[in-house]
Amino acid sequence: MAVVTTPVPATIQRTGSMSSVREVGGEIEEEPNTAVVDEAIYVAVSKDVKESKVNLIWAIQNSGGKRICILFVHVPATMIPLMGAKFPASSLKEQEVRAYREIERQNMHKTLDEYLRICHRMGVRAEKLHIEMDNIERGIIELISQHGIRKLIMGAASDRNYSRRLMDLKSKKAIHVCEQAPASCHIQFICKGHLIHTRDRSLNERSLEVASPLVQQVPNSVRSLRSQSVTLGEIPMTDSFGSIQELFRRVRSANDGQRASITTDSSPIDTVGFSTPSNRRGTDVSSDESDRLSRMSPSGLSTCSDSVVEPTLTPNSVAESSENALDLTFSRMVIKEDLHRLSPPSVLQDGGVNDTLYDQLEQAMSEANNATRHAYQETFRRGKAEKDAIEAIRRAKTSESLYTEELNLRKMAEEELKKEKEELERMTSQRDKVKEELQLAVDLKSSLESQLASSEVMIQELEKKIISAVELLQSYKNERDELQIQRDNALREAEGLRKKQGEGSSTHVSQLFSEFSFSEIEEATSNFDPSRKIGEGGYGNIYKGVLRHTEVAIKILHANSMQGPLEFQQEVDVLSKLRHPNLITLIGACPESWSLVYEYLPNGSLEDRLACKDNTHPLSWQTRIRLAAELCSALIFLHSSKPHSIVHGDLKPSNIILDANLVSKLSDFGICRILSNLENSSNNNTLFWRTDPKGTFVYMDPEFLASGELTPKSDVYSFGIILLRLLTGRPALGITKEVKYALDTGKLTSLLDPLAGDWPFVQAEQLARLALRCCEMSRKSRPDLHSDVWRILDAMRASSGGTNSFGLSSEGPHQPPSYFICPIFQEVMRDPHVAADGFTYEAEAIRGWLDSGHDTSPMTNSTLAHQSLVPNRALRSAIQDWLQSH
Repeated sequence: MAVVTTPVPATIQRTGSMSSVREVGGEIEEEPNTAVVDEAIYVAVSKDVKESKVNLIWAIQNSGGKRICILFVHVPATMIPLMGAKFPASSLKEQEVRAYREIERQNMHKTLDEYLRICHRMGVRAEKLHIEMDNIERGIIELISQHGIRKLIMGAASDRNYSRRLMDLKSKKAIHVCEQAPASCHIQFICKGHLIHTRDRSLNERSLEVASPLVQQVPNSVRSLRSQSVTLGEIPMTDSFGSIQELFRRVRSANDGQRASITTDSSPIDTVGFSTPSNRRGTDVSSDESDRLSRMSPSGLSTCSDSVVEPTLTPNSVAESSENALDLTFSRMVIKEDLHRLSPPSVLQDGGVNDTLYDQLEQAMSEANNATRHAYQETFRRGKAEKDAIEAIRRAKTSESLYTEELNLRKMAEEELKKEKEELERMTSQRDKVKEELQLAVDLKSSLESQLASSEVMIQELEKKIISAVELLQSYKNERDELQIQRDNALREAEGLRKKQGEGSSTHVSQLFSEFSFSEIEEATSNFDPSRKIGEGGYGNIYKGVLRHTEVAIKILHANSMQGPLEFQQEVDVLSKLRHPNLITLIGACPESWSLVYEYLPNGSLEDRLACKDNTHPLSWQTRIRLAAELCSALIFLHSSKPHSIVHGDLKPSNIILDANLVSKLSDFGICRILSNLENSSNNNTLFWRTDPKGTFVYMDPEFLASGELTPKSDVYSFGIILLRLLTGRPALGITKEVKYALDTGKLTSLLDPLAGDWPFVQAEQLARLALRCCEMSRKSRPDLHSDVWRILDAMRASSGGTNSFGLSSEGPHQPPSYFICPIFQEVMRDPHVAADGFTYEAEAIRGWLDSGHDTSPMTNSTLAHQSLVPNRALRSAIQDWLQSH
């Protein structure tokens, strides 16, 4: 057959409308469901243009120049391709199905346009007619019914089934259309350009077109006979009709002289229809009656049976057939009466003629009886065939229900299979993930094992230290009482010294130190807002704030602090009297809340910068050498302080703060010791303070841990650890042994911190050996900061391009720091004040600027928020110290 597509399951509902679409010249016309007589030749085609092209060309060649209409049934696909697979339309989203349907329709129009181009190339006017249904053969029948198609050409079989001996229909679609199409449609079935089968249009319509008016005028019994002959089936033609015509012609020729009288007596029966030429000229009625009788002969009646309509059989078929036979007998009697009434008198008087006519009529009646019997038998056979058809339909419906049930089971199985497949994929991905985690765990285990091996050596060393520490603790219990007595004596002596210094120092301290109320502290920190917290130490939390238009860092003592009022007072006493570029500046304090107010340093601690906290830039090796020199300068200043030497006691990177220019400031003097109560050791004159070991374990002097004696050499040990950290960037624990091993094996380069850049190997090795000397276990073996360490670091700083801003040099006085210079007068300030723009000016200079009518900053040219000035007492004290020393 010419229309080939994928079969659609019976359960799928029709997706197209019952009305079809006709396209002529690119315009679309919706056609209703009413049948329209169309003389065009309709050619059913399939999606495969190559397969149906031969049938279309045959139809054009045999069309006689008539218009061609391409007939196509579009069957929507039930499985829609998506992402390399096919899915049922019911399982997809409506918009996805709608989009795919639109693509199908576009492809359909492309195919039909290709058929139209074939017709146009062959010089035939063509159009296309299509419908969308779930079944091709039903779609063809629907189009035939809707549009009253009277001539159709379609395929009879697939091309692979064609042979020259093919005489029957092989396609199920062709067979279905042949059996179910309306009887008015003439169908030709083609295969590979050859006519295989023709189904003619039913003779019923043709008989209605040429029906004789005489048949319409016969008595009801004759019309009943005609209707029964149509209902019962085809009555075979005989030669009786020709004999009767010949008889009536002889009768007419014998009675020409009596036409007028016969005309007068003739019946007023209408003779319009198949009349002879003589009766159209007004001739006698006998010829008309003879024609009417000849047309009422059994032969004439049998011609009507050519257009037999397929009967709709009912259980009463047999009874109806009996009644038809009785009607036929009655019809023969009526015909005899009509013959007596219509025959001319001369014929009736001539017995021979009448007997011959009656014999011929009797023979026709006998043939009619035979035809009736054959029709009855045919009806009986058709009834049996209908029963068989009903049984076949019943079996087909049963098969269809079974097929539907099987399809539902198949869908369920497919859904279960899909779920199992998804579960399998999920388990596979989970397995791969577990394998990756296992591999990571194995790698981590091997790494931990190597670390464990290196840690075991360290544990053995720590065990020895723990044993010595336990012994120290045991001795400490015995000496605790004595130390407490010494501490009380030291406090009393310190109190006496403060009283002696009373008046002389009060004025000086008031210049360097400010006291703030607790309300000011609360306002500056927004009631200790957690978002303002920038650090936390053993003393308490540190907050960023704005106090009297100046950014400050405020350290608050909390309830669980490891330090207390004595540490608070000690830090106030030390920092309020000392000024050095590398010591943090104490702006003031709040005795009410035990709070300390420092200058704010934005770059955080050295510990944070070594770890590159918050993605800050790493410190270069030049900056690290400068920071080491600055820290050495601050320690020399503390150790050589007069009249009392000061030991920091808690030296570590987290207590070294960096300002905006990465200048280091040493902070947290809460546990420092003023070596005023001095004791001479039994061996030398080294100054020390006997106290409880406090601070961070990895930076503490091992001899201080063992003996409790805090000396300036204790800070030297902590300074050596910091040098190693600047050099390598590694944690402090075990760093001395790692560097010593690297130096001994010539692998120092592998330990250098790559974030600092390319270290000069000579300087790096020199710095490493200097740090290891500072970290010697024995105090006696550690170098002196001023005479030994500073000399090396100062030369190293100078060779790396750094500047000397510490106030320590063998070359004598030097230029003042840049922050000592007034931006307006360009000279060292005597009375520095902070303006609203945050810059520090000489008081006389900034007041003159404001009094002259300016309301903008001399440095930034932006409008000042206010014209208040705040004295910078810390900077003034530093300037005074610098002026006194130079």
